[in-house]
Amino acid sequence: MSKIRKAVFPVAGLGSRFLPATKAQPKEMLPIVDKPLIQYAMEEAVAAGITDMVFITGRNKRAIEDHFDKAYELEAELEAADKQHLLQLVRTVIPKNINCIYIRQSEPLGLGHAVLCARPVIGDEPFAVLLADDFMDTDAGVKPVLAQMTELYEREGSSILAVQDVPRAATRQYGIVSASAYLPKLETVQGIVEKPAPELAPSTLAVVGRYVLSGRIFDYLEHIGSGAGGEIQLTDGIAALMRDERVLAYRYDGQRYDCGSKLGYLKAMTAMGLKHAETGEEYCQFLRELQC
Repeated sequence: MSKIRKAVFPVAGLGSRFLPATKAQPKEMLPIVDKPLIQYAMEEAVAAGITDMVFITGRNKRAIEDHFDKAYELEAELEAADKQHLLQLVRTVIPKNINCIYIRQSEPLGLGHAVLCARPVIGDEPFAVLLADDFMDTDAGVKPVLAQMTELYEREGSSILAVQDVPRAATRQYGIVSASAYLPKLETVQGIVEKPAPELAPSTLAVVGRYVLSGRIFDYLEHIGSGAGGEIQLTDGIAALMRDERVLAYRYDGQRYDCGSKLGYLKAMTAMGLKHAETGEEYCQFLRELQC
């Protein structure tokens, strides 16, 4: 079975829930302690053995390209000041064997359209999709979520969706699947629907921002037309793919923080602040002293 070597990062969204912070910078560049969300997502892809990073960008997203580019002036200043630790941090933002490819999505036509924009680079290969504002954290000794999924793909040979249970009242915010038992933490998807009303949702099992997909998904995305919200929905493409191929739902090991929401972002910042070597102890003490 083919190894997953390419990943798509749809980063063309407006980040309207974080205005005015995102008026002039991408939401994917919002930091969690000292690294932006997009870097965490890219590091997760690297840990899964992926070497080609395909960013689907839009207007006002130049900061993402700059972040993963060489910063000659900054490096020269850090070297002149003999700030070797900071210099190393800057130089290792992206490993040398990683290729970054940027494709402009000219119109905000939905997640499915963003993924479809990557077809000239992906071809017919299986690939991963990572939504950077779904921040995934795992405990020490546990593989990152995408690495868990790519290993499963190599064993099962089927598209895999990361899923988690959500409150029924929240189903209108997600793609929701109905599934049947297959293996521990792994289920066979029987149906999938985009953002159903709670009373119509077939379950409370929601797809979150990690996918490993067959290259055949592009054929379906090209022909499904617009769906919910007048956009080309990745969920609809997956539903069409299921007519010809098995799709699996994976209850991953890890903790997801919805950094597209203010509360989720604050939770992620707190969790990672407590884990960070420079801040953890004092930050923990600060939280104990807070009177809420």
